[in-house]
Amino acid sequence: MRVLITGGAGFIGSHLAERLLDQGDEVFIVDNLWTGRLANIAGIQAHERLHLVVDTILNESVMNELVFKADHIYHLAAAVGVRNIMDHPVETLDINVKGTEVVLRLANRFKKKVFIASTSEIYGKHVEHDLSEDDNRVMGTVKKRRWAYACSKTLDEFLALAYFDEKKLPVVIGRLFNTVGPRQTGQYGMVLPNFVQSALLGKPITVYGDGTQTRSFTHVNDVTGAITRLMMEPAAEGEVFNIGNDHEVTINELAERVRELSASDSEIEYVSYEKAYGPGFEDMERRCPNIDKLRQCIGFEPSSDLESIIKSVINYFKE
Repeated sequence: MRVLITGGAGFIGSHLAERLLDQGDEVFIVDNLWTGRLANIAGIQAHERLHLVVDTILNESVMNELVFKADHIYHLAAAVGVRNIMDHPVETLDINVKGTEVVLRLANRFKKKVFIASTSEIYGKHVEHDLSEDDNRVMGTVKKRRWAYACSKTLDEFLALAYFDEKKLPVVIGRLFNTVGPRQTGQYGMVLPNFVQSALLGKPITVYGDGTQTRSFTHVNDVTGAITRLMMEPAAEGEVFNIGNDHEVTINELAERVRELSASDSEIEYVSYEKAYGPGFEDMERRCPNIDKLRQCIGFEPSSDLESIIKSVINYFKE
């Protein structure tokens, strides 16, 4: 099978490319290297079935040729990371909305199946319970750019489902919950690699807010496994799935576990959201997925617990 991965030189995209090559697929990657890195695909770049195009997904002539060649499209290209989104709101909206529109329009031209990578940010400020695919969303004011990413990905989902309903384009949507693992950097605000790097260097582990906010972390190998299985499951077409781990942990607990597993004597330091991101920043107090739908569709169960996930990130940075 021929497969196109947008954002394939990114953290998740590079792991997905490796998995698909291992399955025997021919893989085409398009990435503008804004947040992706050639280092992420260094181990596979010389592979005879890998083809890399360094360009933006907004280049329709390039994308037209790539989509035409592909059997399946994994659309992962997006502006990611809280820091990145806060610093580059225009680029966030541009690439996340226009880029997805280009991918879906060209996929529909050639009727190619598409996976759309969405996000747990879709749910906004929910705190009541674990998050299910049909839950209402609770968004903050448009004056707080924190929610620009969530709203851009919401539009992506609406557009993908519209193509499915009206044009009969086969699409699958996955809402990813805090995917972590080797190759993820803390450059754009990702919490676990930031904690691990600080712990290994003996620097203070910086917790934003009071640390009582909760997250659930999923190893990238579990995520790519779920994505590829969903794309091979006809019943997944036209559906939205949470992809994550339903084990919840506070950020305070995460910081303590990182310090313990890295044998670090780093102090835990608290920094206000306002100091970190500017006035008026809002965060999600809770982010834990209900993954019953994913279990029922493909029999998904996370294979990595929090300790093994943290250890894999520690080992990556040590190497």
